[in-house]
Amino acid sequence: MQFSVRYIVLFSAAICVACAILVSSSAVSLYDMQQSNFAEFKQKNVLEAAGFIKPGEVVDPAKIEQMMSRVRPCLIDTKTGEIIGGDDGHAAAFDQQKAKRDPTTSFPVDKNAARVKRVPNRAQIFEVLAEDGSVEMVVLPVEGYGLWSTLLGFIALDAADLTTVRGLTFYDHKETPGLGGEVDNPRWKSLWPGRRVFGDDGSVAIEVIKGPAGPVADDPYRVDGLAGATITARGVSNMLLFWLGQEGFGPFLEKYATRIGAKEAA
Repeated sequence: MQFSVRYIVLFSAAICVACAILVSSSAVSLYDMQQSNFAEFKQKNVLEAAGFIKPGEVVDPAKIEQMMSRVRPCLIDTKTGEIIGGDDGHAAAFDQQKAKRDPTTSFPVDKNAARVKRVPNRAQIFEVLAEDGSVEMVVLPVEGYGLWSTLLGFIALDAADLTTVRGLTFYDHKETPGLGGEVDNPRWKSLWPGRRVFGDDGSVAIEVIKGPAGPVADDPYRVDGLAGATITARGVSNMLLFWLGQEGFGPFLEKYATRIGAKEAA
């Protein structure tokens, strides 16, 4: 049976419209669920950076919610380093990526190796509380370009000195699986706790090197490289250099050290 050109065109158009409506309807109806799952995934990564969850550990939502009771989100002014909000619900719901993309809620920065173009006026950080209510560590969001994508993650610093790493995680990137994607490897992430981000002169000293680094006690400022992923590894070093420096969280860390009585100012 042969069909006319007009029939084929109309039939194809109808199929395309029907599929488009189906896909669009699914995307709209599942949007809230997707956002909720992504928010939960970010919370899990904050907890992993803080050491509450082991890398790769499967945790149910109820346990994540329970552990998050010891995590206090706060908003800071990125230019002054002052804490300007927290414990009011607004800090927990703050969308830092959205704020960064909006020219009215962010500012441009000079060209840098991490390829960060804009910094939000406000940033979301997390205070991790000990059982007695004191601040045990602070978790900071970090981001920077690797080989193929921007890596988004968290680094946790011990509140005792604001220089000792408690953990590092990444919750979003598109690096090559088996190469740059090894930033998600539990073995590699286990190399970070105990390393130190600031040198004796207060400058950012942590870096991912090419090849193996020594143990924490002997080589506190360096971390093993990623085999076959030199550019991604360099990207991790660059992002930490930026976000722990004066254009990132440097002003906050300096004031925060005084506020919580850290032994060493960053």
